[in-house]
Amino acid sequence: MSLFGSSGVRGLVNSQMTPELAMAIGMAVGSDAECAVIGRDSRTSGPMMEAAVSSGLMACGCEVYSAGIVSTPTLAEAAREMSCGVMLTASHNPPEYAGIKLWNPDGMGFGLEQSKKIEKLVASNRFKARPWDKVGTSHIMMDAVDRHLERILAGVGHAKLKVVVDCANGPSFNITPLVLQRMGCKVVTMNSNPDGHFPGRMPEPTDENLTDLKNTVISTKSDLGIAHDGDADRMVAIDDKGVFLGGDHLLALFAKRYAKKKAVVTVDASMAIDDYISAKITRVRVGDVFVSEEVKRIRADFGGEPSGTWIFPEQSYCPDGILAAAKIVEMASKKKLSELRKSIPTYPTLRKAVDFEAGQKASVISCLSKEMRVIECDELLTVDGFRLQFEDGWALVRPSGTEPKIRMLAEARKAERAAEIMKVITDAVKRCVK
Repeated sequence: MSLFGSSGVRGLVNSQMTPELAMAIGMAVGSDAECAVIGRDSRTSGPMMEAAVSSGLMACGCEVYSAGIVSTPTLAEAAREMSCGVMLTASHNPPEYAGIKLWNPDGMGFGLEQSKKIEKLVASNRFKARPWDKVGTSHIMMDAVDRHLERILAGVGHAKLKVVVDCANGPSFNITPLVLQRMGCKVVTMNSNPDGHFPGRMPEPTDENLTDLKNTVISTKSDLGIAHDGDADRMVAIDDKGVFLGGDHLLALFAKRYAKKKAVVTVDASMAIDDYISAKITRVRVGDVFVSEEVKRIRADFGGEPSGTWIFPEQSYCPDGILAAAKIVEMASKKKLSELRKSIPTYPTLRKAVDFEAGQKASVISCLSKEMRVIECDELLTVDGFRLQFEDGWALVRPSGTEPKIRMLAEARKAERAAEIMKVITDAVKRCVK
């Protein structure tokens, strides 16, 4: 089983994610890196994990610079002058989880080959530990937030709006409100005390978790609301009417504004983006690393995924929820967010999941591969599960990465057609799951 998923290593604290594993990952990274910057989100396990990773890095001669509690994009910005960056975060996962994500100096997360190299070193336990007089030393990096803040402000304009920012008790507390204030906004903050118990709400910024933010936007007569996840690489918005703007809405808005020629999105992105923008769209596997890699490879103008991660390559290949917040505020200063929302097409969407027995995954996927290929469609994408494109809709059949489930999604211009597509793929899935 792979140690790294599509977004680093994650697991339950002191069960799957232990200090011993964290130190081993630190030693694996330190075996190749001369210097590394390390940051953490607000989780209770953060200091413990930082001590373990830092020890591993220094044992192999790596100079370690601690940036403290910072957002993931702030850490990625700080890694520009380092061999790499190490972010201790479990992102949107519940508080009992911890995680490690590794970053390249260009802001891109470690790719598959880099991750496999770390996995092999951890598995073999063959690290380049240094003698006593060659171990690395620790340093404090004081200006990581300031550097990130200045880079963002250099790329956005003035906006005189009233904005509510929900920091999710995470590290965005020390940067997003400041960026928006410096842009000229009046800022109301929520959940802006860093707290690894996440007392305000769970860190995933879903519609259901943002009821307080929606109510606050309305009660304070604000122009919009901003919500981050646990490490602020994600951002979603609430418009001036208190309506949640999820990933597909923001994906369309950002792509329309910033993708002049090319945009990269994931296979689960709505067809609304195809109808809303004129740029060429490339679809890739779910996961911000895969979006970043393709944005860089084809020199796209913008990349994103419906989960709420946005990549603006003119600044960084790292998903940056703080930069995205500044950009959506800038857009809302020219036209109300509710009006922008109404301009985006929305289509009937159906979702379903079918369980299968653990251990059946290989045979189920093999069967699905045959079943999907006999369904008549205009195009079949197999970069991540099976995306079937029809003239008037599309479907996605994709095994869950964490559970023994096959997840299905169908979207079409009419509800009846979405139901038809869902029936076709459901019947095919059921033939594979017995």
